[in-house]
Amino acid sequence: MGSDAGTGTDRNADTGTGTDRNADAVAEEPQAGAEPEDTPSHRRSRRLRLARRIALAVALAVLLPLFAAEAALRVNYTGDPAEGTRTRSRDAIWLGHAWVDGRKKDADVAALARRLRGTGIRDLYVHAGPLEHDGTLPTSAYRNAPWLLRSVHRALPGVRVQAWLGDRLASEGPDGLRLERAGTRAAVVRSTREVLSTGFDGAHFDLEPLHSGDRDYLSLLDGLRRVTRAHDALLSVAAHQIDPLPAFHSFWGTTTGHPKWWSQAYFGEVARRVDQIAVMSYDTMQPLESLYGGYVAQQTGLALEVTPRSTDLLMGLPFYHENRFGHWAHAETVPAAVRGVRLGLSRTDADRARFGVALYVDFAATEGDWRAYEEDWVR
Repeated sequence: MGSDAGTGTDRNADTGTGTDRNADAVAEEPQAGAEPEDTPSHRRSRRLRLARRIALAVALAVLLPLFAAEAALRVNYTGDPAEGTRTRSRDAIWLGHAWVDGRKKDADVAALARRLRGTGIRDLYVHAGPLEHDGTLPTSAYRNAPWLLRSVHRALPGVRVQAWLGDRLASEGPDGLRLERAGTRAAVVRSTREVLSTGFDGAHFDLEPLHSGDRDYLSLLDGLRRVTRAHDALLSVAAHQIDPLPAFHSFWGTTTGHPKWWSQAYFGEVARRVDQIAVMSYDTMQPLESLYGGYVAQQTGLALEVTPRSTDLLMGLPFYHENRFGHWAHAETVPAAVRGVRLGLSRTDADRARFGVALYVDFAATEGDWRAYEEDWVR
C-alpha cells in the first residue's frame, strides 16, 4: 500500500488515538465500585498497618533480648563444676511455724536430728512470726520456743536456731508493714530484742515485697545489728534475686508494678549489714531445668561478687513442688539448683569459705529433694 498505509495502527500510535491512549484513559477513569484513595476506609487501613508494624517492632525489641538472655542461661548451665565445690557445713533450712506453736513433739525433734546428722546444715530458720503490721510480735506466736531450743541444742550440738520473722510490706498495696514509719521500725527492733531474750541464736528476716534501693530497710538493719550484737546473736535475711540484666528491676517495675529483683549494688549494701544473706533463688519464671540451673549459676556469681567475705552467702534450694505463674516444679528442681550453685561458685570464687545453700522448706520436702541435696552437694 505504500506510505499511505501509515494511516493505520502506526498512525494511531503516533497520534495517541489508538490502544495506548485508550488504556491510559481507562486507567484514569475510576473503576466501578472502587473507592478514592483518601476515604475513611483507606485511612483506617493505613492506621491499622502502621499499628501492626509498631506492635511488631515493640515485640521484637522485647523478645529478641529475652531470647538472647535465655540462650545465655542455657550456655551458663554447661561445663563441669570445680572439685571441692560442695558443702562448707554452713547450710540452713527454713522450718515451719509448727515447731514453736505446740504441734511438734520430742519425737519430731529426734526425727529432725536423724535427718540432719551428716549433712552441712548449721542453721535452722524457725518461723516465729509473722510480725504485726505495726512491727509488734505477741509472745504467744512462739510460745513453744524454749522447749524447741533446749531440744535442738541437746539433740544437735552446734546447730543454731534462729527466729524467722517477717511480714508483708505495704510497698505495693494499702495493707502491710510500713518501713517508712520510724515508729514501726522501732517496734520491729523491740520485738527482735524480746525474741532473742528467749534464747534464739539469731534473728532471720524475710520482708516482702522489698523494692531495690529501699533506704528504710537499710536503716532497720542498722538498728537490728546493734541488738543482735548486744545479744551475741546472728542477723540474717532472705534476699530478693539480683537483676539478671542491667536495671531489670526498673523495667519490670514499670511494666508490672512489681520490681521483684534488686540491683547488684543494693544487694551488696544489704549483705554488708548482716551476718548471713540467703538468696531466694526460686520462683524464677524459668520453664526448663537447664534454664533454671543457668539462672541459679548466674545469680550465684552475681551475689558472690558483692558479698563481703565476712558475710555468709547462702543460695536457696526449692524444696517444694508448686505449679503456678513464676514457678514450674518440673524446671525448678534441687538437682538443677545445686548444679547451678556449683557452677557459679566454680567460676566466681571456688574457695569461698563462708558459703552454703538454704533449703526451702521443711514441710514440703520430699525424699527426692533430700537425696539430691545429700548426693549432689554434701558428698
